[in-house]
Amino acid sequence: MDSTQLALIALGVGTLIGCALAALLLVALRARDAARLQASSDLPDGTRAVLQGMDEVAVVVDSSLHIVAASAPAELFGMVEGELLSSDELRDLVRSARSTARPEAETLRLRRGVELRSVTARASSISARLTLVVIRDITERERVEEMRRDFVANTSHELKTPVGAVTLLAEAIESAADDPDQVRHFAGRLGAEASRLGQLTSRIMNLSRLQAADDLTELRDVSIDEVLTAAIESQTIAADAAQITIVRGGVRGAWVRGDVQVLTEAIANLVANAVAYSPSGSTVGVGVKVVDGAVEIAVTDRGIGIPEGEQARVFERFYRADQARSRRTGGTGLGLSIVKHAVQRHGGEVELWSRPGRGSTFTVRLAAVAAPHDDGKRKRASKKKKKKATRDAARVKGDKR
Repeated sequence: MDSTQLALIALGVGTLIGCALAALLLVALRARDAARLQASSDLPDGTRAVLQGMDEVAVVVDSSLHIVAASAPAELFGMVEGELLSSDELRDLVRSARSTARPEAETLRLRRGVELRSVTARASSISARLTLVVIRDITERERVEEMRRDFVANTSHELKTPVGAVTLLAEAIESAADDPDQVRHFAGRLGAEASRLGQLTSRIMNLSRLQAADDLTELRDVSIDEVLTAAIESQTIAADAAQITIVRGGVRGAWVRGDVQVLTEAIANLVANAVAYSPSGSTVGVGVKVVDGAVEIAVTDRGIGIPEGEQARVFERFYRADQARSRRTGGTGLGLSIVKHAVQRHGGEVELWSRPGRGSTFTVRLAAVAAPHDDGKRKRASKKKKKKATRDAARVKGDKR
């Protein structure tokens, strides 16, 4: 038998083996499809409709851990009908539920796109072949709970300092009762600490109100000129004491929709921050411009600036870039956090540019609205003039009598 015949025989055997393997693969695929079809037919009536109406991630898997039905949000976690359940942890949870014949629940970390999310997953058998898996995303709930714990811990720590100082100063005044000069000195410091404690308490309450789920209630068309005038006037005394000039520039007549008190406090906090971190004799600028339907309010100082590594943290509660200066100025570390939340509650954003030694610029961006018609103002002014004229006429008649 020559080499040609051997090659033909080998080719024939190979062909037969290939055909046999293809046939086996076809049988396996048909068996898999039949199993999936059987699993799909085992779905209780209305299951798909119920899943499609769910806001939560929910899938039904068969005994081979393939998904036979899924809710719309399941696709965000990469769970698609016909595919294998994606997570090893979820597969183990399903196996555990099937082996124990009772619901199993576990807290897991699942990937949604490129982001890892914290979820609670619960697996329950609904038939001999099928298991229901319901997944709830608890990432936001955990974040809020962590914020609450941090807020309570930080607040307790911050309150201890002025409360302890008030207690010590009260004891010092009692000890120095026979020395009027010492009493006056300690009384002045006591008043300063009491003022600091009151300011801290007020800011904590304001921040808590801004972080609450309730909507802002005092919404109206707000004049930015009115907001800036009030905010700058509230910091005039501190600026004069530090020999700092506050300069107002930019466009006039800009309007936004919001709560005038909340917006005024936010801008006043930015101005106060600029004054506190500026050298004596310098200038703080407050400018306004309208760009692409947005009002931009920029507060600029020529102070010490903020290192790049700390810029992402300046809006955190109780965070202070310069601890020593904050202690001297009585800063609470809540001003910029209040600014951030106040602006966010108005659907806006706040940005920071800063360089050490060159100063900082905080820019608040809010949606602009058209200036309200002044017909109502003219009518109110006309009514006031008529009332005044009536009162004057009555007074003249009375004088004549």
